[in-house]
Amino acid sequence: MTAEPVGTAERTLRSRRFAALYAEVERFYAHQMQILDAHDTEHWAGTFTEDAVLELPSPSGPLRAGAGLARYVRAGAARERRAGSRLDHWVGMLDVQPQADGTLHTRCSALVYVTPSGCGARVLYVRVMEDVLVRAGGDWRVAQRRVTRDDLA
Repeated sequence: MTAEPVGTAERTLRSRRFAALYAEVERFYAHQMQILDAHDTEHWAGTFTEDAVLELPSPSGPLRAGAGLARYVRAGAARERRAGSRLDHWVGMLDVQPQADGTLHTRCSALVYVTPSGCGARVLYVRVMEDVLVRAGGDWRVAQRRVTRDDLA
């Protein structure tokens, strides 16, 4: 029986840990986007830290956690009802960078697509989403999110 080279077992373990972490972060984003699309306002706002900041590519400036995030989702839901359409989000091309302080820096593409009542879906826009995730009570929370237009990233 041949012994493994020194360090191979450790690299394998690190690789498995990172794969598990990556899958955990993917599940976090899948869940977060699903509750956003369902307009579960309070639950979605709860995926952010109490002092989180959300920067969007709009002239209104950054949104602060809590009531600011909840108002943002409620306003979006009202616009969708008036327009007779539904917005959905898809996150992909996820990059996860663990930091020495235990936070995660992530970057991904976010597709926002609209489905008008009785029609097929179409991509409305593509965004780049960069987050700082922190552990809170065993779960990941967004401490900072910066969303930029894909054509300006």
